[in-house]
Amino acid sequence: MDDLRRVSTATNPDSEAYGFTPDRPVTTIAIPAPPTRPEKPEGLSVVGKSLPKVDAYVKVTGSLKYADDIVLARTVFGRMVRSPHAHARIERVNVERARALPGVVAVVTGDEIPVLYGHLPSSPDETALAIDKVRYVGEPVVAVIAEDELTAEEALELVEVEYEPLDSVMSIEDGLRDDLNKIHEDSRKRANIHKEVHLEFGPVAEGFAGADRIFEDEYFFDGNTHAPLEQHSVLANCELDGKITIWSSTQNPHYLHRVMASVLGMPASRLRIVACPVGGGFGAKTDVFNHEVVAAYASRKLGRPVKFTLTREEVFYAHRGRHPVLMKLRTGVLRDGTITAVKLDTWLDGGAFSSYGVASTYYTGALLPVTYKIPAFTFNGVRVFTNKPPCGPKRGHGTPQPRFAFECQLDKIADELGLDAAEYRRRIAVEPYSTTANQLRITSCGLDQCIEAVNTRGGYSAKHGKLPYGKGIGIAASAYITGAGMPIYRNAMPHSGAIVKVDRSGGVTVFCGVSDCGQGSTHMLATVVAEALGVDIMDVQVFMADTDLTPVDLGSYSSRVTFMAGNAARYAAESVREKLAAVAGPKLGIPPERCGFARRRVFDRDDPGHGLPLLEVFQLAEAHYGTLAGVGSYTPPEGIKGDFKGAGVGPSPAYTYSACVAEVDVDAETGEVRVERIVLAHDCGRALNPAVVEGQIEGSVYMALGEILMERSEYRGDLHKYPNLLEYKTLMSVDMPVIETIIIETDDIEGPYGAKEVGQGALLPVIPAVANAVADAVGVRINANPLTPWAVLKALEEKRTASKAGHASGAASREGAELP
Repeated sequence: MDDLRRVSTATNPDSEAYGFTPDRPVTTIAIPAPPTRPEKPEGLSVVGKSLPKVDAYVKVTGSLKYADDIVLARTVFGRMVRSPHAHARIERVNVERARALPGVVAVVTGDEIPVLYGHLPSSPDETALAIDKVRYVGEPVVAVIAEDELTAEEALELVEVEYEPLDSVMSIEDGLRDDLNKIHEDSRKRANIHKEVHLEFGPVAEGFAGADRIFEDEYFFDGNTHAPLEQHSVLANCELDGKITIWSSTQNPHYLHRVMASVLGMPASRLRIVACPVGGGFGAKTDVFNHEVVAAYASRKLGRPVKFTLTREEVFYAHRGRHPVLMKLRTGVLRDGTITAVKLDTWLDGGAFSSYGVASTYYTGALLPVTYKIPAFTFNGVRVFTNKPPCGPKRGHGTPQPRFAFECQLDKIADELGLDAAEYRRRIAVEPYSTTANQLRITSCGLDQCIEAVNTRGGYSAKHGKLPYGKGIGIAASAYITGAGMPIYRNAMPHSGAIVKVDRSGGVTVFCGVSDCGQGSTHMLATVVAEALGVDIMDVQVFMADTDLTPVDLGSYSSRVTFMAGNAARYAAESVREKLAAVAGPKLGIPPERCGFARRRVFDRDDPGHGLPLLEVFQLAEAHYGTLAGVGSYTPPEGIKGDFKGAGVGPSPAYTYSACVAEVDVDAETGEVRVERIVLAHDCGRALNPAVVEGQIEGSVYMALGEILMERSEYRGDLHKYPNLLEYKTLMSVDMPVIETIIIETDDIEGPYGAKEVGQGALLPVIPAVANAVADAVGVRINANPLTPWAVLKALEEKRTASKAGHASGAASREGAELP
């Protein structure tokens, strides 16, 4: 490897000028790129520098305006009556006493907004307020709008709703039963099945027949929620001309725009969505929510601004978090570990509505072959409806669950075949510029380098199986998409657009429809445009996510923003750059194509001392062309998906790769698992800003550790046990281990300056790496997460019992009925 990489510290020589110095360097490993490197001929001056985010100052000073910070004159406030039953018919609703309360200006019931909607056009099954039936505890039934929130809260107690309780469906097993009430009575599928997927690629039967060993295991991944710092909030205002403006903490302004126009029955051109800065998204704010629809409807009805801000308990009911998934995994291998075939069956607990459920079901299988060489693969997925808040996309959407299962089973295979688990993964890793069994196109791929880097830095091969009892080390790897290759609704239009305007004063403005949900997309757009035009990054202003002002972007989900919006912004900036070069070249006496742009100068790339101030070039160009602006858009390339039903889920313009080594300390007396060290390497293509990349990796580690150690959405009967942040356990800062990040740069030839995603993929290997470390520490494999103290003690007790009985210990799994 020494001849294939360089190791450097990604510090910025100019960072002191911005008053910023990273606490520690980030190790960067650069892999040789293909012949065409995605960079400027004159080199890079902004990309690759650890500059502070352009929006950091307004955030740390508290001056950034979130949705709940926006106040308009004559604003009224909404609250919702929510169902106390998980499953019941609505027999009678009486709102007269609530309407009569002084200060109440409107009461809205479900029959006023009967239009079905859903984020996926294929499965519209929600209404703004429940009609005839409620399907989970916390589902909104009636909305009360009042002059102030206290009055609205008081009015909720005056609403009378009578219910006829029905049998509730609270588990995957219940969802498969034919003798329980259907949650959606108009469904043509049996029991409470929402979606079934059955796919097969390659010679599966032959693969298993030719295997020397076949490993079969059952795994369970419990559900959990996003717990964003900011609660969901919306403000809607209907003007006198009938046009409605909606300010919302949404990650998807474009899809909210489409659905809202449909539900309200009005032209989309009369509706404006402004996606406010989002104080934590992680997928929690990608759906269209009840409170958004009701706010817009009520504002049109009243002619006044209407605001809803959910309480923390209501955020748990809004949910759309991680699906609980039961998995059966069967893998055939040769004696040397070469995989011959894989069969994966998944059952998803989807909650009460569809949300992204069709995509979620496919995602539990689609990305499994993207990480390792799997010549034959069969996948069966079933998503069931249950009487819980609906599940949806959470960071890594649909992939942490099967990744947990597969990486744990790979470790088991390595152990039983006497293989080093790190070297084994390197040997079976997919290769760059290859195609998977399920017809997914892989471009740049740093998986081998990621595994080697964490093994070298983390010392996995040297320590595994050699640490004292209670101490353990584990390894895992993963892959993730860099944007969904297909839009949610079928169309041939671009996935992202951008406009770049250059001003004679030297300022540059970027207009893009993407929403910044904390992942750093504002800074990314400024970086890409500043690099293309050679301006200082602080000269760039970014206006985002306003359907009246910005071109369409499909939203902040599926790790698509850097690749897609970044490319759109780069193309827009480069179209302006061509005009600048056309006037600067003759002025410098050189061909326009020889003009370089950096540090507020245009110069001769062959003689960098010969140049002009960029401001002068801006003015020359405006005098020649008039107002200077460029438009760019991005559409994924053709040929990245297969030709089978369901091929639209999984394709991506590029895939990122990660590997993780985790060290743990397990207390065999209490069952407590403490993670002491994480070493994580991530192939992000090229780090546009290494400090931001490091921050995203650390955020992924934090969320992943919460999921493997403690987070779960538990129910006591029909009731969510912990709909608050006091009892729903998340990690605190004192629980965090030492995190060492390694940035692997593969320079994807299609990414903006070589960049790929870093927002979600780095989460995936952490969870199984910790589980594998626990197995190394105490000798038991726990095939269910989270690894709570109770789960660890139960597994250890089962091991002791099996040992006393003279039997080999088996993997501990979730209690529950066997599924077909």
